[in-house]
Amino acid sequence: MGRPRTNDESVGERLVACATELLATGTRESLTVRAVAAAAGTSTTAVYSLFGGKDGLIVEVRDRAVAGLHQHLSAVPVSADPLSDLHALAVAYRRWGREHPRLYAVLFGGVQSFDPSGPVGTADPVRPLLAAIDRASTASVLTGEATRIALSLWVTLHGLVMLELAGALDATTAEITFRSTIDATLRGWMTPAAFRRHRGPGPSGTDSGMRECPGQ
Repeated sequence: MGRPRTNDESVGERLVACATELLATGTRESLTVRAVAAAAGTSTTAVYSLFGGKDGLIVEVRDRAVAGLHQHLSAVPVSADPLSDLHALAVAYRRWGREHPRLYAVLFGGVQSFDPSGPVGTADPVRPLLAAIDRASTASVLTGEATRIALSLWVTLHGLVMLELAGALDATTAEITFRSTIDATLRGWMTPAAFRRHRGPGPSGTDSGMRECPGQ
């Protein structure tokens, strides 16, 4: 009869959860095999046998964060209005960050490095955003290089979500700021014709005629 397996899936899940917590609250350098094993209530051997060591465990945490955000954004329905789709993607991004603050901190706190000029993978969270921007450009709603538009929108979203997660904005201020700032960012990339079409009183007193998305 063989020896019982001790480094099973449940141990791996505990290690991933503890590594996520350590990475979200500290630095990559502060995560050691000994520290994460102790936090998970297992041995250092488990880290090596299940993940090949510290780097493999960090990759697993990072990949789960990337996959989670990508799946959440990919679930946003595509409509005939690419501008509304972009709003819906912004709402989904914010929601995922608020519902998964630890994974968000891991993803954008140093574990993941971003190269805006690099290739976009099939599971890259930016892919749904680029697809919506491409549709908006084809419909003559937005004008500009897609990657630059995506980066400007991400920078705006990231700043808002980080301030919200840090508790710097109360709920009302966060909601008003989110809507008005995303509207303003998108208006900055609109074609002149689209800008004229979308002028007018919008939510929270902003000059926007953009349709409000479900979930806002």
